[in-house]
Amino acid sequence: MTMTLRSANFEPDGAIPARYTCQGQDISPDLQWQGVPQGTKSLALIVDDPDAPDPAAPRMTWVHWVLYNLPPDTTGLAEGIAPADMPLGTGLGRNDWGRTGYGGPCPPVGRHRYFHKLYALDSLLDELSTPTKAAVAAAMKGHILDEAVLMGTYQKRS
Repeated sequence: MTMTLRSANFEPDGAIPARYTCQGQDISPDLQWQGVPQGTKSLALIVDDPDAPDPAAPRMTWVHWVLYNLPPDTTGLAEGIAPADMPLGTGLGRNDWGRTGYGGPCPPVGRHRYFHKLYALDSLLDELSTPTKAAVAAAMKGHILDEAVLMGTYQKRS
């Protein structure tokens, strides 16, 4: 079985409701997954936007959320989950606002794509302390068993 990632709050390739953005409550959407392969020791979740700052002329990938060392038997994260309510052992990475936790879509211009990427890993990511996405990606190298992606879009209302 291939690993899958979905949300009860938006359809794959669909619009992310304002509730989960800077124009709403800026809380994380509900995420659920299944099909985690045998041998998985931990999961990592990265949410980013490759269209920053302008989809017509992207210059960077903006990181919205970084989680690592989620237990392999975890099947999802509740809407608006607080750092204190994360599954035991989950590590919190730093987003591009320089803080841990979820930071919702807030594009300056145009409709942006937001990729929610879940990774099944054959190891724990040890020795990380509030890492950036780049540090988590480097630590994951050679340890990815499977990956699932859920993409949603958002454009600010006028």
